[in-house]
Amino acid sequence: MTSTDRGGDGSIDRGGDLLARHRAVMPNWQALYYDDPLEIVGGQGRRITGGDGRTYLDFFAGILSNSLGYGVPEITEAVRRQLDTGVVHTSTAYLGRAQVEYAERVAELSGIPDAKVFFVNSGTEANEAALLLTTHARRSNQVLALRNSYHGRAFATVAITGNRSWGTSSLSPVHVSYVYGGYRYRSPFRHLSDADYIEACVEDLRDVIQTTTAGDVACMITEPIQGVGGFATPPDGLFGAMKQVLDEYGIHFVTDEVQTGWGRTGEHFWGYQAHDVVPDVLTFAKGAAGGLAIGGVVARADLMDGLNASGLSTFGGNPLAMAAANATLDYLLAHDLQANAAKLGAKLMSGLRALADGTSIVGDVRGKGLMIGLELVEPGTDAPSPRAATMVLAECRRDGLLVGKGGLHGNVVRIGPPLTLTEDEAEEGLAIASDAIGRVYEALV
Repeated sequence: MTSTDRGGDGSIDRGGDLLARHRAVMPNWQALYYDDPLEIVGGQGRRITGGDGRTYLDFFAGILSNSLGYGVPEITEAVRRQLDTGVVHTSTAYLGRAQVEYAERVAELSGIPDAKVFFVNSGTEANEAALLLTTHARRSNQVLALRNSYHGRAFATVAITGNRSWGTSSLSPVHVSYVYGGYRYRSPFRHLSDADYIEACVEDLRDVIQTTTAGDVACMITEPIQGVGGFATPPDGLFGAMKQVLDEYGIHFVTDEVQTGWGRTGEHFWGYQAHDVVPDVLTFAKGAAGGLAIGGVVARADLMDGLNASGLSTFGGNPLAMAAANATLDYLLAHDLQANAAKLGAKLMSGLRALADGTSIVGDVRGKGLMIGLELVEPGTDAPSPRAATMVLAECRRDGLLVGKGGLHGNVVRIGPPLTLTEDEAEEGLAIASDAIGRVYEALV
């Protein structure tokens, strides 16, 4: 019987090799981790169960989306209560109490004066909405973005992604100019002090505006820490200094908090708060609803209300996502998970930096809170080593730890556990990662 044959009861037999079936019906650019890709079939706390029957400590959390981990009773109960009403969808054509309540909370937390919120389903959609608001307000399709950035997979957000491995098309609805700043490790300004680095990046921004734009730029969009770019972390204060130049030209500042939001950096609730700046627009997604699909854009009322056409979001702010989002925010605040990220992030960072001092394949350890990147290099050089990153992922999995990968060259190991991580789990994960990196180092030298 083939995969399309039917049994006696009319059902389709779906047996066989899941990986082969995946490759047959999914696009070949939809990449999978590991030579033997992993199916996740269960989870509890910070641990998941794979289709291989093994249990793993999760240090990547669905690319930071499972912010509270797995099987959280408060999330499950909130979603179940909504399911019990029989209403899982209404669309934005009707009033939604949970949607209004959540918007009120996010608007206040955003730090943006007189803020309004529009809900979508992902970070990509949120950033598309931010581009729509700012380009309409300025009547300009000119946008500034950072090199090594990632902002989504739609037509406009691919265009503002400054990372060639994700920039799938040269076609674009916007005119983009890229500036330095986010990725310090391979920057020509790398060896400067923080103050001099910021000054050099600000001068580059001014030069880019004067030489590659007509001046009437719609916005500059930044990630406070570049996620897909390998958790590249600029010095504090950079974007505040850049904002002074933007203000001279009336350019809106957009902060992409899809990965840095909700206290993950430990020191602040939003990543932008490390830079002495108030954004005009803030976007969020991923961990906001504990793993359910959600995205949103927060903007000053004049920007949000500036569109002169009707709009809606069919599934944005749907009742299930709002139930999970409100419960997630309740949990985050009640358990002070921002403080937990600061404490355990410092523990992980200290251990990983000590490890880096003893091996020549770790070129850089960076990040904040529970958002840490290890840039791997060929032994004794600065040359990117994607093979080392691939090997570390495999070695970690062998010992029961899941980590992520990223960076322009695919050579950065990304660590982003659920914010509910415990101290024992931090020590366990650190030990596994350290052993894995040690074995890879020995294999490469």
